[in-house]
Amino acid sequence: MQVIDILRQAKRPLFTFELVPPLKGGDAQTLLETVRQLSQFEPAYINVTNHQQEVVYLERPDGLLERRTVRKRPGTIALSALIQYTFNIPVVAHLICGGMDQDQLEDALVELNFLGIENVLALRGDPPNGEKRFVPVKGGYEHSSELVSQINDLNMGRYLDQNLQNARKTHFCIGVAGYPEKHAEAPNLERDIEMLKHKVDSGAHYIVTQMFFDNAVYYRFVDACRKAGITVPIIPGLKPIGSKRDLATIPQTFHVDFPSELVEQLTKATKLAEIHEIGVHWCTLQTKDLLAHGAPSVHFYTLGKAESVASVVRSCY
Repeated sequence: MQVIDILRQAKRPLFTFELVPPLKGGDAQTLLETVRQLSQFEPAYINVTNHQQEVVYLERPDGLLERRTVRKRPGTIALSALIQYTFNIPVVAHLICGGMDQDQLEDALVELNFLGIENVLALRGDPPNGEKRFVPVKGGYEHSSELVSQINDLNMGRYLDQNLQNARKTHFCIGVAGYPEKHAEAPNLERDIEMLKHKVDSGAHYIVTQMFFDNAVYYRFVDACRKAGITVPIIPGLKPIGSKRDLATIPQTFHVDFPSELVEQLTKATKLAEIHEIGVHWCTLQTKDLLAHGAPSVHFYTLGKAESVASVVRSCY
């Protein structure tokens, strides 16, 4: 079932969450256990993230370093199918422009279509570790709006090879990302919302936001999007804080701010259990407020840790 239909038919606010594939060499059991823990709360759908190649330097027998490009977290498509058919829960497979050209992206979409996975989150992706600027591969895309257009073309039966005979239409529901505190590379929020509208105009059916820790930021963002003519559902994304390290890594990685009150509470905490409790409590307050204000759904970033999200959902749904 497509996400947009799930949202339209919902009789109550929905709960969804996101999973990260294990590192290469691992297995799917930990990830499946997270799904088992959270499936008791009847998630409307589950997202599986996608990660491009990274540059690593390996020491050769002669002592010199050899530069290699490796994909550390493969398996998005396989895990999406495994989860969808093991738990009978719709899955949203993430697809990124980074590291893939147009033909590779089309092939990935063909595989998803064959597997019966109808939902895709179209993303540009971040630059590889150690690189400050995103650079598309030859024949790839610089912006996620171009990927949205390609998926929409497939939904119309238009493939890259225009000479295909009897090309079948796909039926993908397309999600895109929104940034309530603006994308790090955008000059300002107004320009970022213009780019977001372009993604919607290119065929996106809904928006899911980057994590935020102040609901006022989300409400202002939604208002600005509506004034800009964006009418599709805008789903808030949340994450329970799990450690003091999050105070440094989340703003650095995701370019979001922490409210002063939350920073003060986390700074005073001395035990990990206390930090978890603060993170769950803050996320619970956010969730209850969002649901009270009519959010169509709340999307949780688990990063593979189900316990905190389970505690929030248990209190709010």
